Amino acid sequence: MSQQVFLFAGISLGLLMALSLVRVIAGPTVLDRILGGNLIGTKTTVLLLVIGVLFDNVGMFVDIALAYALLNFITTLGAAKYFLHRKQVHIEQGEPAGEESAP
Repeated sequence: MSQQVFLFAGISLGLLMALSLVRVIAGPTVLDRILGGNLIGTKTTVLLLVIGVLFDNVGMFVDIALAYALLNFITTLGAAKYFLHRKQVHIEQGEPAGEESAP
């Protein structure tokens, strides 16, 4: 019975990740896309733990999930800082933040 519950939870997480992928692809701003990617990474961390329960090897999957969560967090912070810095540079130069300057 519990195997079926965790299998249903895993499938549900997969479907929710697919919905989050829509935000990554069609997000109105760059920060919305970053947030969608972070959401997918968080759901992947939980999915790894569910897979660990399904295979009766939670210890190994906890280590993998923690490493993945840390990598996801650092990547999100780096991307947000990069795009925030890029926006500030455009504002200081007097250009609109959404447009790229021609080379």
